[in-house]
Amino acid sequence: MMRPRPSLAAPTLAFVLGLGLSFPAFAADCRSDRVDLRGGWGQTSFTVEIADDEAERAQGLMFRESMARGAGMLFVYPKPQRAAFWMKNTLIPLDIIFLDQTGKVIAIQADAIPGDLTPLPGGDNVFAVLEINGGLAARYGISIGSEMRHKVFSKTAPIWPC
Repeated sequence: MMRPRPSLAAPTLAFVLGLGLSFPAFAADCRSDRVDLRGGWGQTSFTVEIADDEAERAQGLMFRESMARGAGMLFVYPKPQRAAFWMKNTLIPLDIIFLDQTGKVIAIQADAIPGDLTPLPGGDNVFAVLEINGGLAARYGISIGSEMRHKVFSKTAPIWPC
């Protein structure tokens, strides 16, 4: 009786997983408390708080003295619109990343100055805005055209679906 030849894929995968190596988190499903970003520079993710109503968007990150490096706040609007941010009562420098309804980065205001009242425009078609610690967008390579994945983009045709 001939026995079937064993597949090499299963033992290889078991070996890789047994070494503690695994596929990146980006292969996992979307989480409401995380955004994933990608581009020609690679991929990264941030744990986020969601600001999706008027009061939460108005408060934002004001009065916070610090924010973890891998953290941020995702502001979500009911529909695409003109948006500009300012740094009133904001105590930490921020990178402000503006996204359209598909999850594509359309503008970045880098290293916004704490307390500055100058409006920082994002454009006319802003659906979401990610605020992260100042300097991180440049450090990771996040730029116009980069793509974001999060459940808020799933109501339309996201460029990086969940």
